[in-house]
Amino acid sequence: MKNQSVFKRMGFALQGINAAFRMESSFRLQCLAALMVIIVLCWSRPPLIWWALLLLNCGMVLAAELFNTALEHLIDHLHPSLHPSIKIAKDCAAGAVLLLSLTAICVFVAFLLENVACQVGIQG
Repeated sequence: MKNQSVFKRMGFALQGINAAFRMESSFRLQCLAALMVIIVLCWSRPPLIWWALLLLNCGMVLAAELFNTALEHLIDHLHPSLHPSIKIAKDCAAGAVLLLSLTAICVFVAFLLENVACQVGIQG
């Protein structure tokens, strides 16, 4: 696997994203949320800083979902039976996704509040 061409490595990455999209409903839901954020950004045309913040948040949530999926599949393959340490590892990975999702929602709400305030003529 080492020293593969950049295109081959990109292909591996796209296969991983595709696998997560096919197998994980939470990843599909997060993709839908990211798409909705992009639609709102295109519609409202905010300053570039909002594009950067919101797209960065979307990317972090999707990346966390991919890490969570990878960890779960690896753990399930190596140790299919229940074990307290495995539960903690899976719960922590899921917690990371939840934490990033909640902070992304907070940033999106801040964006919406500023966007609505600007449209109404209120500066905050």
